[in-house]
Amino acid sequence: MIIGDIADGLTRGVETTINTVSEAFFEPVLRLGVTGLSRAGKTVFITSLVANLINRGRMPALRAAAEGRIRTAWLQPQPDDTVPRFDYETHLAAMTGAEPVWPESTRGISELRLSFRVQPTGLLAGVTGPKTLHLDIVDYPGEWLLDLGLLDKGYDDWSAEVLKRIEPRPEAAAFRETLAATDPAARLDEPDAKALAQAFTGYLQAARVSGYSDCTPGRFLLPGDMAGSPVLTFAPLPPASHPRGSLGREFARRFEAYKREIVRPFFRDHFARIDRQIVLVDVLGAIHSGPKAVEDLRQAMADILGAFRPGRNAFLTQLLLGKRVEKILFAATKADHLHNAQHAQLTAITEALLAEAKTRADFAGAQTAAMSIAALRATTEDRVEQGGRTLDVVRGTLMDGKRAAFYPGRLPEDPSRLLNPARQGADKWLDADYEVMSFAPQPVTLKPGDGPPHIRLDRAAEFLIGDRLR
Repeated sequence: MIIGDIADGLTRGVETTINTVSEAFFEPVLRLGVTGLSRAGKTVFITSLVANLINRGRMPALRAAAEGRIRTAWLQPQPDDTVPRFDYETHLAAMTGAEPVWPESTRGISELRLSFRVQPTGLLAGVTGPKTLHLDIVDYPGEWLLDLGLLDKGYDDWSAEVLKRIEPRPEAAAFRETLAATDPAARLDEPDAKALAQAFTGYLQAARVSGYSDCTPGRFLLPGDMAGSPVLTFAPLPPASHPRGSLGREFARRFEAYKREIVRPFFRDHFARIDRQIVLVDVLGAIHSGPKAVEDLRQAMADILGAFRPGRNAFLTQLLLGKRVEKILFAATKADHLHNAQHAQLTAITEALLAEAKTRADFAGAQTAAMSIAALRATTEDRVEQGGRTLDVVRGTLMDGKRAAFYPGRLPEDPSRLLNPARQGADKWLDADYEVMSFAPQPVTLKPGDGPPHIRLDRAAEFLIGDRLR
């Protein structure tokens, strides 16, 4: 029996090695990471991208599709059996059914493999047959990338930063009240620890709803099967020297366990293997929430891009061993909430908002770009006369089922009109109000060969994977 087990193990090891070598040399794999903060539209993006890569009638800017070189594209089992499969079929049915709804949002990491048969270009195009490319799409919450910044901090430093940041925020009032009634030097009492952690989690949830992006630790918002575990039961405390066995000492220990058991494994097992990356950003939502939310988003995106510059972190430098993400696309989502006359302004604001983060990525050798997209178009465009002026509006169905024409306000031509008040800590926009509506997906009739309607999804695909389809 033992000899048989050994032989079986050797056989499986040889098969794995052969498959890996074959895949590496004959059927290349490209890993595309898809991330963004909450409500940026990751699930919709992946679903529509896959649907439009399988049925490419709406993808004219993807050169390999426009030139007819993609013979076919199909889904197949993903190579990692330990990662949940992205539920593409369920999400597509929700988006394109007779009564379409938005699919459920990302709750954790998932993966999907899409394979292509492509006729190559170049000198050998006429004498070689089609090649195969495997695209592994990895979906993960942007909040997990924000946790990267925790690796360089001790518990007291992290606590001091968080408490200073949330001091003026009304969303943190309940947590501050609970904290004031807590003695960190008292002996650990698990119900008290849980109450304080729950109050802090409540603040993070409220801050996210209010448009703030600095909502770490990320797993507090997306705990999955670790909900209620000690590694997620801590909160920031005023820095001090706490005695052994106290609440403060235990929270510091749990903070280190969070970094060791949750943050590091994610970067080691998933992030380090990504080749291309798209970062989805709800810029319109931040603008609607006000200057402080815009500045918070700018800082959060700079922190996220720190993950693509491993030189700042000894752990990542050792882990990646010089590997760099080759291309990073910053995509402002929900472009269908604006008339196309304002898409250029939205892209310019996105570029300015992410200038610091983008510079970091450029310095690391990654090719970067910014654009405005809508992975699933939910509106149509129109012009209306109001008060003696012509307004560029979008029409769609609101989440309550009512039809509406919507004018969100005119974005400035100069992005500094938004970024300067944001950096200066203004409470509100002085010269304009920017509104955001929540549109439901529209019923669509898809012709054979067409994927769901979108805005610039083909351009995004060309930037991210077009060079590997040649």
